[in-house]
Amino acid sequence: MTGPTPTIVYKDDDILVLDKPARLSTTAPGDEPSLVRIAATLDPRAPHLHPTSRLDAEVTGLVTFARTSVGNHHLLEARKRGQYQRLYVGLAMGRPEPIVGSWTSAIAIHGRDRRFRCAVPEGTPGAKRARTDYEVGPVAGPLTWLWLMPRTGRTHQLRVHAAHAGVPLFGDRFYGGVPRVTQFDGSVVAARRTMLHCRSVQIPSMWGGAPLRLDAPLHGDMAKIWEALGGDSAALEISRVPERWPRESRPPSSPPSLPPAPR
Repeated sequence: MTGPTPTIVYKDDDILVLDKPARLSTTAPGDEPSLVRIAATLDPRAPHLHPTSRLDAEVTGLVTFARTSVGNHHLLEARKRGQYQRLYVGLAMGRPEPIVGSWTSAIAIHGRDRRFRCAVPEGTPGAKRARTDYEVGPVAGPLTWLWLMPRTGRTHQLRVHAAHAGVPLFGDRFYGGVPRVTQFDGSVVAARRTMLHCRSVQIPSMWGGAPLRLDAPLHGDMAKIWEALGGDSAALEISRVPERWPRESRPPSSPPSLPPAPR
């Protein structure tokens, strides 16, 4: 493939975590380029390489793979128990109220185009329950830095929930996000993709002890947009995460920093 390639963030006997670039699907039909295909070349000795999370093609950041059947079982069980935590950064158009909350609209396949999703009332036939916890961060021009914590894993969940809340993600043309903003001096800041990044992942250790916490900084295009609009560069630092997100590894007996995912 041309352009940026995935990088290995973490690897052990059972788990592989990659940092995915933009414009690369996690999975793809036939011989089309995909993260799964590239992962196989990066880790050719993995006996059972399988993605246990997925990102849309435009979205960057951490994707977790099981390298073995044991690893796959562990990650799936962690997800069921609400111990597989992911933290995203989204640059949103506008500022949601309240500044800390949850979006709980169910998500259904769009009636006019099955490639897309829409938010609907819970209990709508065919819809799946969904929950996204969010926290408002700093502001840069018309954009708000959003910390997004999915508690379920529906297709396009974060994008749909943000749009439904009236704060679509910058660059997300499919869900109401504008592709560019004009500043007071007349300069234009444009987004060539949806401004969404999987920043951190935390999963329980397979061997006991502290959970595994991994981080990936924002990719260059997203960081440049933030700074071009006058955003606080300190927000780009890995350590600047919400108080509700665990900053350090915790022993298994400690309660999670975030409320448990709904069952």
